[in-house]
Amino acid sequence: MHCAACQSTLAPGDSRCPKCGAAVRRADPDSERRFVTILRADVIDSTGLVAELDPEAAVSRLEPALAAMRGAVRQFGGIVSKELGDGLAAVFGAPIADDNHAPLACHAAIELVRRVASLGDPALQVRVGLHSGHVVAYMVASEFSKVYEIGGAAQHLAARLEQEAEANQIYVSEACQNLADGHVRFEHLGGKSLRGFSQPVPVYRIVGASDLSSWRVRRARSVSRFVDRTTERALLDRAAGQARASRQTVLLLGDAGIGKSRLGHEFAQKLRAEGWRLIDAECSPNLQGAPFSTLKRILLSAMDAAARDPGNPGDPLKDLTAIQQSALDAVLDVPIANPQWDELEPHARGRVISDASCAVIRSLASRQPTVLLLEDLHWIDRASDVVVAAIASLAAPDLLVLFTSRPNGMPVWIARCHAEVVAMRPLDDDSGLAMLSDMLGSSETNADLKSRIISHTANVPLFIEEVCRGLKDSGTLRGEWGDLALVRPIDELGIPTSIQGVIAARLDRVSKQERSVLQVAAALGSRSSEAMLRKIAILPEDALRGCLVSLDRAELLVRIDSELEDSLEFRHEMVRQVTYDSMVEKVREDIHARILAALEGTEAEDSDKLCYHATRAKDWDKAFAYGRASARKCLARSAFTDAADYFETAMRSLDMTPVTPTREASAVDIRIEARAAFIASGHLSEWLNLGKEAERRADAINDIGRKVAAMTVMAAAQNFYGSPAEAVALNEEVVGLAEQSDSSGWLNAAQYGLGQVYFLAGRYREADGLFARTRAQLMGPEASAPFGTTAKYALLLCCMMGSINHTVMGDLDAAEQVQRHADAIADETNRPYDRVAAAYSGGWLKLGRGDLAAGVAILEQGFVLAQKHGIRLFVPVLACHLGIAYLEQGLFDRARGMLAEAREEARSVGYTSAVLRSSIYLALATNQLGDAQAAQNMLREARNTARQQGFSGLEAEALFGEAVVTPPSNEENRTIILSALRAAIAIASESGAKPLLQKAEAMLNGMLAAGDQLT
Repeated sequence: MHCAACQSTLAPGDSRCPKCGAAVRRADPDSERRFVTILRADVIDSTGLVAELDPEAAVSRLEPALAAMRGAVRQFGGIVSKELGDGLAAVFGAPIADDNHAPLACHAAIELVRRVASLGDPALQVRVGLHSGHVVAYMVASEFSKVYEIGGAAQHLAARLEQEAEANQIYVSEACQNLADGHVRFEHLGGKSLRGFSQPVPVYRIVGASDLSSWRVRRARSVSRFVDRTTERALLDRAAGQARASRQTVLLLGDAGIGKSRLGHEFAQKLRAEGWRLIDAECSPNLQGAPFSTLKRILLSAMDAAARDPGNPGDPLKDLTAIQQSALDAVLDVPIANPQWDELEPHARGRVISDASCAVIRSLASRQPTVLLLEDLHWIDRASDVVVAAIASLAAPDLLVLFTSRPNGMPVWIARCHAEVVAMRPLDDDSGLAMLSDMLGSSETNADLKSRIISHTANVPLFIEEVCRGLKDSGTLRGEWGDLALVRPIDELGIPTSIQGVIAARLDRVSKQERSVLQVAAALGSRSSEAMLRKIAILPEDALRGCLVSLDRAELLVRIDSELEDSLEFRHEMVRQVTYDSMVEKVREDIHARILAALEGTEAEDSDKLCYHATRAKDWDKAFAYGRASARKCLARSAFTDAADYFETAMRSLDMTPVTPTREASAVDIRIEARAAFIASGHLSEWLNLGKEAERRADAINDIGRKVAAMTVMAAAQNFYGSPAEAVALNEEVVGLAEQSDSSGWLNAAQYGLGQVYFLAGRYREADGLFARTRAQLMGPEASAPFGTTAKYALLLCCMMGSINHTVMGDLDAAEQVQRHADAIADETNRPYDRVAAAYSGGWLKLGRGDLAAGVAILEQGFVLAQKHGIRLFVPVLACHLGIAYLEQGLFDRARGMLAEAREEARSVGYTSAVLRSSIYLALATNQLGDAQAAQNMLREARNTARQQGFSGLEAEALFGEAVVTPPSNEENRTIILSALRAAIAIASESGAKPLLQKAEAMLNGMLAAGDQLT
């Protein structure tokens, strides 16, 4: 074992590295996360059955039932993980993964109930619970034995289902039912309240086994058409042509989900349409332990095909000898009354069964060209294997034997029968896209999603289909197959439970060393390098190279780009995810710690990667440092959403470290620094919470300076997220505290925040004084800004708000002067955020001057830039003023669309004043488009809200809007108009909003001059 930090060799008992002192991370190599099906079964009222018995008699009383349970579990490949005295717990799908774990568990449960019932003891009644889910599986070793244990919440649901089940009934969770549906028949019992679960749990009862073949189950689920396979079909066509002269055997070889069965059935049906007889059967994982189960299916299909033959060849068994007929009767479970058969030794019986089966197939082929399709050869039972090998080697014309198999189950006799092996590959990109177009539709709106699915699934047909099904079932895709629309963004495509076992089974075929290399690569990401793997895997060079060759051959981790031989990549993301998910937490932490140590100090050191690995290694000090560094890097390039995510990571990581005054001070500082990311990305409620939490922590350590900073952040957020009525008092308090502190930077920020809320409250003259004072301080020789920002940035914002405030007051020359300063700063920094801020105030100024074309150009440029860089705080206000400009230009439809978008975006980020302003002008656009009543209702609502919350400037605009949209058609309406105008004039006169005052006075005077005077 080696130290994760310095790679020094460790002794078995070391708790710390003797060289660097780092804590030793240990993980049980036998522990793994697995997706399995858990079976729980017990005898009902076992206590009552044994209460009066001595220990030996009690054991004897229950042992027959327990033996029956064990036998049923083992028959279907399960592992008994624990015996509970009167029952047991079993697991299917571990320690060796099996994609059929749920159907196998269901069949085992059915057999378990049957076996116990067959004991003939009515007092022995059982109940069974089944659930499919993730568990931690591990070996518990004692001095004398090893026991395979499972842990996790999944086993508790299986136990609760068992306890809920009635006598001789099997209750199943929805997860298990989804995986086994079609293989087993279920009855839905609805939701049941189970102990330990807060919500009712959907429960199903097993009714019985299904008689559908695996192919029919898969075909019933399939929603895609058969695509491509041109090369494989050509090979099959050639084999069919050659079979007319002599028997041909073809094996379609490939991993689960690659499309072997689909190709085999499509081709077999094509031959059938051309006059061939079809015999089709499959090997079943449920019947691997049943002798001749596969052969029985072949014979039944052969007899059925002969019976349906229009030429009516009669019974294919009639030409057999008596002993051969008895042989096949034995296979078909028909009673035998032939003493000669009874006298044969087992080996001789097997030879007769083989000869008779070959004779039947040869006879059918002699009458009509015949294709024998046998699927899933990897699950064939031992007894049938010998006979099928003989059939595959028959010297008979007009016979095509077509097999499908997974690579790990290819029989040794395939080479002896001169079979042509067709290695199945994933679809090419064009065929994968054709398949997706068939399922999702041909619309280009899903083009990006289709590309992501192709990359995610590596064009494996089953994976493509199940991912699409999962998206549809979850409601992410809506509509009908062939015409689906994406209704919400997708972060991760995920791995449907229906294919987790398929991939896990592939991973189980690699060696322990290869698995360890694959795990390191999975932790590194979808692409890694051999050099990095060499540093982390801790394997001898020869062993590492051997592992990489094997993984490349298995198409799990492949070399890419011949010019970059060092590069390695997972064939598709699903393999990486299943590999990563299979690791228990301790193993993951150890690998990420080793990766972190390998990356630190390199020339290519990347704080993003270091943060990722430090977080997953649970090295919280480093996760905090690297998270903050990555957040700052994102801020510098105006990637605000990413910056907010990294700040969140840094804050969470810091909170995982021990509580000290120093930690709490850092916690306050990181929240204050994070404000810029949350502000720009439009996370207004989170911004407000940052300030509240920072203030709480500053209070706890009695740090007055940090408390002032925290309250300033909180007050600034309140300006957007709350109402002026609340925000004015808070901002005034903050300015008072800041004046008493020795931080001019926070005083400037507090004054700016108070000026901003005065503007929102319609107190434009007071806002102007604060903006002018703060601007002068920020332009002085001792300009200071709070940490996490710069004086130049603070000055830009102050100029922006100063320009807007002057424009609203009608002081356009003063607005122009400060706007030029804002533009100059934005040009100098060239930061997207600064350019957007300058565009906002610059566009507003152009509209104030009546230069609509210039205003639209500036606002559109800022709007596009804000959307491109995720600067959501400015998106609704820029959209609102664009809508106002379109309205002034007479583009009413365009204005309505833009203003509606502005209002929705403002609501989504919680920007209260932007919601009100966009509602006011949306009403004016609606009025221009002929719906005066709707416009009046919208304006009335906006006016009342503005009045209640203290937005007096917006209240005046809403009042003026009411006057504009109300038709002066009667005395009552004229009264409403005059009242609204007079109220707007009163507010505008008091606040200093000259342009609005002049418009309202002009309209009022016009009405009065026309003689519409009311007392």
